[in-house]
Amino acid sequence: MMLRPGYPLSQESFPIDILLDDIVLTHSLFLPTEKFLQELHQYFVRAGGMEGPEGLGRKQACLAMLLHFLDTYQGLLQEEEGAGHIIKDLYLLIMKDESLYQGLREDTLRLHQLVETVELKIPEESQPPSKQVKPLFRHFRRIDSCLQTRVAFRGSDEIFCRVYMPDHSYVTIRSRLSASVQDILGSVTEKLQYSEEPAGREDSLILVAVASSGEKVLLQPTEDCVFTTLGINSHLFACTRDSYEALVPLPEEIQVSPGDTEIHRVEPEEVANHLTAFHWELFRCVHELEFVDYVFHGERGRRETANLELLLQRCSEVTHWVATEVLLCEAPGKRAQLLKKFIKIAALCKQNQDLLSFYAVVMGLDNAAVSRLRLTWEKLPGKFKNLFRKFENLTDPCRNHKSYREVISKMKPPVIPFVPLILKDLTFLHEGSKTLVDGLVNIEKLHSVAEKVRTIRKYRSRPLCLDMEASPHHLQTKAYVRQFQVIDNQNLLFELSYKLEANSQ
Repeated sequence: MMLRPGYPLSQESFPIDILLDDIVLTHSLFLPTEKFLQELHQYFVRAGGMEGPEGLGRKQACLAMLLHFLDTYQGLLQEEEGAGHIIKDLYLLIMKDESLYQGLREDTLRLHQLVETVELKIPEESQPPSKQVKPLFRHFRRIDSCLQTRVAFRGSDEIFCRVYMPDHSYVTIRSRLSASVQDILGSVTEKLQYSEEPAGREDSLILVAVASSGEKVLLQPTEDCVFTTLGINSHLFACTRDSYEALVPLPEEIQVSPGDTEIHRVEPEEVANHLTAFHWELFRCVHELEFVDYVFHGERGRRETANLELLLQRCSEVTHWVATEVLLCEAPGKRAQLLKKFIKIAALCKQNQDLLSFYAVVMGLDNAAVSRLRLTWEKLPGKFKNLFRKFENLTDPCRNHKSYREVISKMKPPVIPFVPLILKDLTFLHEGSKTLVDGLVNIEKLHSVAEKVRTIRKYRSRPLCLDMEASPHHLQTKAYVRQFQVIDNQNLLFELSYKLEANSQ
């Protein structure tokens, strides 16, 4: 099996505790979790037939592996269909083993505590009571839901979702986050009272994701977990196949009209602190294994990556928020002041060690529709122009993001990294070497992947502490920062830009 007394890697390559962590973090690259647990279970059973130190050593290794597995996976086990029974059976075997119980009493007690606290999914047992429906980012823009502390999403969680018709009417359904397209259409059909229609009829419904730009993606019936993969202003449409081509996006949610928005009324410090606080909540919700699943399993791993997808979606949302606010500001003087304010916000986010917000704000100011506003940028004081150039250099991808890597390497936790770069690094590791070489697991690759995941663990190893007041104004700013209304249609952003400065280069 994976660990045994005297296993050479524990002495020659990596310490045994690092090797243990490597295997738990990366086993899914070569062995599905259920199969991994079955192997562990069989390993323990076989060790029971051995006498003396070797048999005991193998049991101890198995106990160490199970402890670390449970400690690492925690809530993710709720989504593992076949894992619950295997863990429960192995736990009972270990707890009945007198040799282990006497020699490793603290470890066996720790195992008991973990099995008690980790929610195992065991199909035969009675189903848990219906869970509270969790709000995604833009569900009905409810102030009460956006002010709640964010908690991690799991595939079995239920959400409310609007599914639109070609005429822009809609039905509201309650659905599991991991629901398949077929399940979603079933709920929509039931709402529309089409349930008696035969499945094969030409007028049966299809599900389409429509972006604000008008781009359409036909979702296949077997696809699941589609809610967290939608674009910022994308919506789900149910229609018949003959009405697919006629689908048009919903009208822009932002009314392009003169007048100051909330950003003009709040201080940069308030905005930066609320950005950092919210993004820390979202970052904390992402299980470290989601990074591995996102890169290495693609569609198959989507159920485990909902929180990571929401964080990436938020990064894009902040970027478009910056561009939207600048391009909706019609007065040149105020627009220059807004550029200055956003540069201050970026500086404060960097000071907060929130590099996700920092990057997103800088990228928003670098949006082509904003950067072309030459007359507006010329109004900016030289001090801020120079500061922004430094920020652009820091976010420059040259030499594999050398400037960024130097800055973050000097930071001590808590840190919110620029998450897309972590995914880029993992993708490079994945594509740069094989997982299996001549039928054997490439331990060096697994170790490199696990090391990258451990950096995430390090960034979150200390709590975030921000001094923020609790006042009505504070709550209003908090709601604004957590519920941005943005334009993500680049064509529309360019239209706004050309109206502001027609001849800028």
